Amino acid sequence: METKTLADGVLAADRRALARAITLIESGRADHRTQADALVAEVSKAGKQALRIGLSGTPGVGKSTFIEAFGMMLTAAGLRVAVLAVDPSSARSGGSILGDKTRMERLSRDPNAFIRPSPSQTHLGGVARRTREAVSLCEAAGFDVVLIETVGVGQSETVVAQMSDLFVLLLAPAGGDELQGVKRGIMEMADLILINKADGDLKPAATRTCADYTGALRLLRKRPQDPEDFPKAMMVSALHEDGLATVWDEMQTLANWRRETGHWDAARAGQAVYWFEEAVRNGLLAQLTENAELAGSMATLREKVATGHTTVGTAVRDILSKLNL
Repeated sequence: METKTLADGVLAADRRALARAITLIESGRADHRTQADALVAEVSKAGKQALRIGLSGTPGVGKSTFIEAFGMMLTAAGLRVAVLAVDPSSARSGGSILGDKTRMERLSRDPNAFIRPSPSQTHLGGVARRTREAVSLCEAAGFDVVLIETVGVGQSETVVAQMSDLFVLLLAPAGGDELQGVKRGIMEMADLILINKADGDLKPAATRTCADYTGALRLLRKRPQDPEDFPKAMMVSALHEDGLATVWDEMQTLANWRRETGHWDAARAGQAVYWFEEAVRNGLLAQLTENAELAGSMATLREKVATGHTTVGTAVRDILSKLNL
């Protein structure tokens, strides 16, 4: 399909065209990358924006259950919701299960929802390499909210904050570490911390955990992009759909405040610069594998490092000097 035809389909909210467009941008072929760049540039002209919400949390915390319940609440309110779920890839085979549609059975049948699972492949930070472009396509297709579900690996999963307007961290009750608040990394990035599974026998533990994190958040340095009382910890039960409406109200309050104060546009501009610099780094790395001379030097130096005939630092300086930068 021609790029212009595909772009028109995405802008017309054609789900099949959107799915094909995401498949195109996830391709690693050089000709597909050229088409993908042209496609993203074409749909970006429409200037459409959605509320981008990144969700992270450890495996088993209930991210998929929360997203389905939260997404169903939003679609019932007349909003269109896109879910970009990133599944971990096997370090041995490279394959992924991509079972998020199975986990979100009700939401996957909702005509106002679109769910797209993607493999993380070798990309670190809890997201897939082309998730940012997929978000842009979902915005162009007219979705009101884009939910980005990360792999769920824990403390280092902060890259999603560079492609979202709000970053939500889901935690389980009685995680066993009341000192989590003094740790840096993912805690510093979160706008909302949600203690999920606050129901049944776990509700007292969830109440204590929420209190612990509320106190822990006070230890973090105040961020300029936050109004009073943010970031904050809250309790929810995705299973019983309890507290979801309150969470949505808090998200809207924070998003509206950032729009009014200019932090929204500033954050998106900063994210664009971040991904530009990231693309430059990836381009430089690609030169090492696509250039035959550099690839040969890499193989020679790799052997020398493995046998101990040279140090890693010396080998790095040697290969970088060959880039003629």
